[in-house]
Amino acid sequence: MKLKNLPWVPFAFFAIAVGLYPLLYFFVDMRSNGLLQSKPKAILDSGIWNTAFYIHIIFGGIALLTGWTQFSARLRRSYLQIHRFVGKIYVIAVAMSSIAGLYIAFFATGGLVCVLGFGSLAIIWLISDVKAYSTIRQGQISQHQNWMICNYALTFAAVTLRIWLPLLSAFVFHDFIPAYRVVSWLCWVPNLIIAFIIVSKRNDVPVLVNQHA
Repeated sequence: MKLKNLPWVPFAFFAIAVGLYPLLYFFVDMRSNGLLQSKPKAILDSGIWNTAFYIHIIFGGIALLTGWTQFSARLRRSYLQIHRFVGKIYVIAVAMSSIAGLYIAFFATGGLVCVLGFGSLAIIWLISDVKAYSTIRQGQISQHQNWMICNYALTFAAVTLRIWLPLLSAFVFHDFIPAYRVVSWLCWVPNLIIAFIIVSKRNDVPVLVNQHA
């Protein structure tokens, strides 16, 4: 493995680990663990909310698991049809998860700050997903790649949320609610800024992120 490929190891590790995380909800009672323990019983007993929640985490997990593989130029060159097939799965997964995420954002713990934070994430995530799909359908490859970089940066918010939240809860605020309010923005805004920086440096280079991944 070349040294310049090493940053992809933790990137892929976290994407896979958090992408598989929703499986826990089928084997462990998460109502007394994790984020669900902060929800009132009325929400947890709501069939509509539960349906939206499971759509959000399942398809969000699929997006995390499939999306990172799309950034390898080597895979795209060698397995173009697979790249396109996986890309369609990713686009559908993001659309499903973002729409469900927008619904459950209205019930976010932490009040209006979290509603706006997670709601904005869901809307921008969906818009960039649609733009990524529409540009590739129009043959605008460079624009498609730019939108995919931004979109996956938002998908990766599922990872950064789980990094920031315990750190802020334990070492900064010493309380879940204020930490969660900050994380509702912190989990995705810095990701998007980094994506914008990457896009701005790409110019018209047709290779996404890593030619040799």
